[in-house]
Amino acid sequence: MTRPGRARVLAVWCRDWPAVAAAAAAELPATRPVAVLFGNRVIACSAFARAEGVRRGLRRREAQANCPELVLVRDDPDRDARLFEPVVSAVDATVPGVEVLRPGLLVLAARGAARYFGSEEAAAERLVDAVAATGVEAQIGVADELSTAVLAAKRAAIVAPGADAEFLAPLPIAELAAEPSLAAPERAELVDLLHRLGLRRVGDFAALSPAEVASRFGGDAVAAHRCARAVPQRPPSARRPPPELTVEYHCDPPVDRVDAAAFAGRLLANRLHAALAAASVACTRLSIIAETEVGEQLSRIWRCAQPLTPEGTADRVRWQLDGWLTRRDRPSAPITLLRLEPVELTRAGALQLGLWGGVGEQDERAKRALIRVQGLLGGAAVRVGVLSGGRGPAERVTTVALGDELTPAADPALPWPGRLPPPAPTLLLVDRPPVSLESIDGRQVTVTERGVFSAEPAALRWGDRWWRLRGWAGPWPVDERWWTAREKPAARAQVQLADAEDGKVLLLIHLDRTWHAEGVYD
Repeated sequence: MTRPGRARVLAVWCRDWPAVAAAAAAELPATRPVAVLFGNRVIACSAFARAEGVRRGLRRREAQANCPELVLVRDDPDRDARLFEPVVSAVDATVPGVEVLRPGLLVLAARGAARYFGSEEAAAERLVDAVAATGVEAQIGVADELSTAVLAAKRAAIVAPGADAEFLAPLPIAELAAEPSLAAPERAELVDLLHRLGLRRVGDFAALSPAEVASRFGGDAVAAHRCARAVPQRPPSARRPPPELTVEYHCDPPVDRVDAAAFAGRLLANRLHAALAAASVACTRLSIIAETEVGEQLSRIWRCAQPLTPEGTADRVRWQLDGWLTRRDRPSAPITLLRLEPVELTRAGALQLGLWGGVGEQDERAKRALIRVQGLLGGAAVRVGVLSGGRGPAERVTTVALGDELTPAADPALPWPGRLPPPAPTLLLVDRPPVSLESIDGRQVTVTERGVFSAEPAALRWGDRWWRLRGWAGPWPVDERWWTAREKPAARAQVQLADAEDGKVLLLIHLDRTWHAEGVYD
């Protein structure tokens, strides 16, 4: 039986959402394999890409080797959230009370939907049809607890009341870290440790007593243990958030552009967290509300596994406003009022750094250290990189002082003909050390007036070291600065070193009869 006072949860999960959103944004056919990259590794891919051997965690070159026709796109949370808004609206129109966990995953109370449509199975079918009407496939899961419902959605399962623990027990222990919206970043390390200790299934971990887990592991392990036992990970809020924690921003002039709305959202996020800090509480569920000139009101609730930070709040406000202002049925008038209302609060101690770390600990520690260095050496001494426009890899990075507005020197969205194709080198060599390309008979390889190699490269010499080449690509003429006088045309080429670890690849540039190492690919 379901626990008294606990409503069952229904989760709607759109598989491979980053890849689905990227394909939709690029207007690619559904049969085209797509992979999303972050840090030169695959973080999401479509079903057709998986059928060709593409998996999460693969490097870019490995993924392309497995599937040459693979379309690679960058990770873009703004795009994912913007394109997910029509799905959320379709679900909310069918069953009100939607809460978004992340783009691609949302939850709602199952009780009202089951009563209205006759059963949980009928409600699941109606929601799948509603999502399909937007051109997206979805899977539904229903369970007593939210985390169990999410894992059930990934298996398109409806768990019987009171059977959450039985459903979770045979699942691999890695499932406790599989969903980022429900797990702390350090959950993967915990899962690896549990696996090495011989706890291979969720049920094995659940069999431990809460005292054993709390005395041997960190705070996140306690939350993971509650998830494995199918008990609430945090108790419901005991009181309604006081109205003084609600923050508003009156838009004057009214806002109808995403950039202006996002700026207002960041101001609101800072005000909200200042109020929360003064009240010694933190927010775990947030309602974002917008009102227009003609009286329309838009609202959406975001739920988070951990207490929201100011940056996390600003991101969710920006995503939501982007979704509202760019969808087909966008508001008929500009936005005149933005409001943030905390829906569920927790004690402020949830944001404090504990014995085993805390939310954003590493980022905050690094930021404090950088600010300290900046105070000692001057404002311009610490600089951060911003993606910029340009043809060469070095030109595509603009460095600005820490704390200044992240404005690039040139617009990266412009065409930039002759630009080096992605991926960019992992390491840029600012001093461009000279190297020598040699043919198999020891002759120096240069670039001719026609923009081709004077001989086939076979070896590379860098100082006193010498490498054989496993492969090469290029040369590509550098179509820029045509007004400068050069003895020979500039060109770039890529070479793979056969004798180096992991087959390291170098980016070379040919300037005035001399090759220079410009970058290194990981």
